[in-house]
Amino acid sequence: MSHDTPLPDLGPQTRILARLAEGVGDARLADPTPCPDLAVRNLLGHLTGLAVAFRDAARKDLGVTTDTGPGAAVPDIGAGWREELVTVLGELAEAWRVPDAWTGMTRAGGVDLPGAVAGAVVADELVIHGWDLARATGQEYRPDPAALRTAYGLLATAAEEPDRDGGMFGPVVPVAADAPLLDRAVGLSGRDPRWTRPAQE
Repeated sequence: MSHDTPLPDLGPQTRILARLAEGVGDARLADPTPCPDLAVRNLLGHLTGLAVAFRDAARKDLGVTTDTGPGAAVPDIGAGWREELVTVLGELAEAWRVPDAWTGMTRAGGVDLPGAVAGAVVADELVIHGWDLARATGQEYRPDPAALRTAYGLLATAAEEPDRDGGMFGPVVPVAADAPLLDRAVGLSGRDPRWTRPAQE
């Protein structure tokens, strides 16, 4: 990344995610999400784990948190998950404000990758999982525009890869070319932007 290019700030998107998490009532923790096989509590656990992993990836503090693949176990939350998630999201944003985070090589999910790519990946994770959480819990969602553009760029590039269906994302869900950018990003991530949570009894 050029020294003349302002570093992306993940702070606005992490704060949006923190507000979404605050809006999750305990009665909704077992509800389904757009992520197959993940309930709301598992999605929140995943968000906590990825925030820790990508915080450490930014710091080049490589070890167990950066070496473990996301599918190693079904994530879950503990008793103090609300405070923990807010804390690690703040640490994540702060770690990626350091210019060195975007240079050289790092590791996340057991995969070695350039720092700039890791930054784009975590922006994508924050944007798409924010949509997942909002849809699953019936909350309004407006992602940070800069993070959304970064996520869309990563997803559009990944969609062109020949082994796409065997990578990080599922098959692309077709979305109209004039649809909102968030809907197009969601479709590229392998999700249907029309997904809605089941009616509550």
